[in-house]
Amino acid sequence: MDSNVQLVKNVLKYTFGLVPIVAGLDKFANILTNWSQYISDGFAEILPFEPSTFMMIVGIIEILAGILVLTHTKVGAYIVSAWLTVIALSLLFSWSYIDVAVRDLVMAISAFCLARLYEKNATKANN
Repeated sequence: MDSNVQLVKNVLKYTFGLVPIVAGLDKFANILTNWSQYISDGFAEILPFEPSTFMMIVGIIEILAGILVLTHTKVGAYIVSAWLTVIALSLLFSWSYIDVAVRDLVMAISAFCLARLYEKNATKANN
């Protein structure tokens, strides 16, 4: 049983470490998609700069979050979970890209589970 838990922890750790890094880097290249399209018109109007600049800032945050998951998994996973929840909620409130919002909520739950696996491990080690 412990080897299965370790496998799940490793798969989730590298998934939530590498995927945010790749997505963050792509905010500069727009190879996977045009990331600015996910910004609602209302939000884009209040930005003090271009939506593409905002997405580059988002990309930097995502890269840092991915690195944090790889280096400090529990804290990083909680941050990624919260980040994905915020993204999903912003999409739901703008009622656009609902499919992406649902996917991001599922990923947020998975990242939260990863953090809890590390939380449980830390608690178990202290007992």
